Amino acid sequence: MPLNRQPNIAEQDAFYEELIDAQRDLNDDQADMMLAKLVLILANHIGDRAILSEAIQLARANTLAQRNA
Repeated sequence: MPLNRQPNIAEQDAFYEELIDAQRDLNDDQADMMLAKLVLILANHIGDRAILSEAIQLARANTLAQRNA
C-alpha cells in the first residue's frame, strides 16, 4: 500500500486547531517534544516500514525544498 498523499483528514481545520491548541502554553522544547511523541505514536499505529520510510523521505525533501526556496 503506497503512502496516501491525498487529503484524508476529516474536518481538517478542526484537526489543525486541535494540534495548535495542544501546543499552547508549552515552551519551544516542550512543543517539539510533544510533536516528536505524536510522530512516534502515529508511526507505531501505521507500522508499515515502507510507508514510514516514504513519509520520512517526503517530509525531508519538502523541508529542504522550503529552506532552499
